[in-house]
Amino acid sequence: MSTTTRTIQATPEAVFDVLADGWSYSQWVVGASRVRDVTDGWPAEGTHIHHSVGAWPLLLDDATTVRSCDRPTLLELTVRAWPSGEGFVRLTCRPNGSGTDVTMEEDATRGPATLVPKVARDVVLDRRNRESLRRLAILAERPRPVVSR
Repeated sequence: MSTTTRTIQATPEAVFDVLADGWSYSQWVVGASRVRDVTDGWPAEGTHIHHSVGAWPLLLDDATTVRSCDRPTLLELTVRAWPSGEGFVRLTCRPNGSGTDVTMEEDATRGPATLVPKVARDVVLDRRNRESLRRLAILAERPRPVVSR
């Protein structure tokens, strides 16, 4: 299983706010080009993000499903991107000073991607997940608007 960690200069709650916004999925997940629908209650166990993978005009529609969620520390997903296959992703958020260590673990579980040797698969997933965590950091670290009452 590929394991990638990045320290994000935001609280675990702020990081999880991004993860809990299903509509932001395609903004931080490398390969997800658009979100078509988000199940009410996301990220509760069993809810889905219906997304597309690829670039126009070669878009494939698929879905990501929540396996487990413990806000603001854990989100486990079954990710689908057929025809390449299906995988497991675990995101953990641990406080680190004024920031959060976010660890993304991922591996293929079904389909053609499982035929790629684990060492090669881990290298590719690590590169992809470094970029995904970089994008997640941009969203989590951005200034929040002040709401006046």
